[in-house]
Amino acid sequence: MFDPLQSGLGAPLAPGLALIFDMDGVLVDSNGVHRDAWIAFNRRFGLETTEAMLQFMYGRRNDEIVRGFFGQDLPAAEVAMRGAAKEELYRQTIAGRVERMLAPGLRRFLERHRGAPMAVASNAEPENVRFVLEEAGLTPFFRAVVDGHQVRRPKPFPDIYLLAAERLETPPADCIVFEDSRSGVEAARAAGMRVVGIGSLDPDLPGAELVAGGFLSGELEKWLKAQARAV
Repeated sequence: MFDPLQSGLGAPLAPGLALIFDMDGVLVDSNGVHRDAWIAFNRRFGLETTEAMLQFMYGRRNDEIVRGFFGQDLPAAEVAMRGAAKEELYRQTIAGRVERMLAPGLRRFLERHRGAPMAVASNAEPENVRFVLEEAGLTPFFRAVVDGHQVRRPKPFPDIYLLAAERLETPPADCIVFEDSRSGVEAARAAGMRVVGIGSLDPDLPGAELVAGGFLSGELEKWLKAQARAV
């Protein structure tokens, strides 16, 4: 197996750069579990979930997904209740499995670059973000954690990434974002950040400076090593 450290590519980032990670599909291979959870949850209401509906789900906040599935006129309280119930089902499903769901090489990658400011910026529900990071013991790696309910506008708007950069005290142009969805890439680019496409959701991510095979990629480490501060 390729080892960036032994190859000499695993050097620290240039001073002043920061790393920001989406969660679902980037830190954890969770998209399939979310698909299954939505299918099971929607059946409680007699709704059969199509592939188009599942594609609509990716990169969106829960209130958007629930209204997309069940109608725009659903009252806010009902939207919140259904979203919370689906996510409870998701957390029950992954309990005790999170470590096995981590992206290959992720923990070593975080250890290798832990001298850099790092954050999580995810449209996911705050309970899910806390659950995944705590279950996997990843919380200490991140100086900031921003979820989709800490901003008015979720991805594909840039708000969540701009807030993460602010909390890392790093200019957006010096932030490198790891994303697996088109809406996430759009959000990061709108924030003026560099983007690495990673994960298996979409092999073609327009707007990403690099699409890497994963955190074990020598190409990724080589690209990171070449990055310098924008200013």
